[in-house]
Amino acid sequence: MRAIVIDDSEAIRRILRNMMTAIGFEVIEAKNGRDALDRLATIGCVDVALVDWNMPDLNGYEFVVAVRADPTLNGMRLMMVTSETELQSVAAALNAGADEYVMKPFTKDVILEKLALLGIGQS
Repeated sequence: MRAIVIDDSEAIRRILRNMMTAIGFEVIEAKNGRDALDRLATIGCVDVALVDWNMPDLNGYEFVVAVRADPTLNGMRLMMVTSETELQSVAAALNAGADEYVMKPFTKDVILEKLALLGIGQS
């Protein structure tokens, strides 16, 4: 299984990469939504994207909208992993097509639980 971790924080990308690698995912990293779309254009659809909201160039919400508008990325699950805790932000992301929403700070157990809800996870 493959995942893309999209966050402008190198530390958060490393934490999520280590979590996802430990449960059997091949992990691609991107520093923002634009970088992620460029990488996906090259490698194709992945199983799940873990997406921060607040990033330069193309933020997480805009990334979700772009992915859901692209039929070649239709099967990708989208999990927002963000410090955006306002109910309006959660609703906006889910309405735009995010499948799950995790608020920072998070634990490995929370990520595993959300992956299980998406029907993906440990191999």
